[in-house]
Amino acid sequence: MKLHDLSPAAGSTKARKRIGRGPASGQGKTAGKGHKGQLARAGRGMRAGFEGGQMPLQRRVPKRGFNNIFRTEYAIVNISALDAFDDGDTVTVEALVEKGIVKKTMDGVKILGNGEISKKLTVQVNAFSDSAKSKIEAAGGKAEVI
Repeated sequence: MKLHDLSPAAGSTKARKRIGRGPASGQGKTAGKGHKGQLARAGRGMRAGFEGGQMPLQRRVPKRGFNNIFRTEYAIVNISALDAFDDGDTVTVEALVEKGIVKKTMDGVKILGNGEISKKLTVQVNAFSDSAKSKIEAAGGKAEVI
C-alpha cells in the first residue's frame, strides 16, 4: 500500500454544498437563502438569544436569590468512603484523588460524618463536620485541618 492508494472509508465523507452555482445545482439563484428578508441579507447573523424584538426569555424570567462569588465550595467526602484506605494510612487530598474518591478538589475537600469508620486513620483535609471529626477520633485516628 502506498500513500496515493489511501482513501477514506466509503460513506464517511460528504461533498460540500456548492451554493450559487446555477439552477441545476439545486442551490442556485437565491443560494438557499429564500427571497429577501433579514435572513437573505449579507452579514445576516442575529445575536444569541435574539427573539425578533420580543422581550427575550433571559429578561422575561424574574431574578431570584443571590449568588455569592466569594463562596468556598468544597468537594465533599462521606466518612464511609475512607474505608478504602488501610489501617494506619495518612489520608490527604492527593490520596483521595489518586483513589478516585474525589474527582475535582474545587476549593478544598470536606469530610462529612455520613456512615461509619472502623480504621485508625490520620486525615489531613481542608474541613471537617463536627460529627466526622468525632467519629475519626473515636476510631483512634486524627483529624487535621490543612
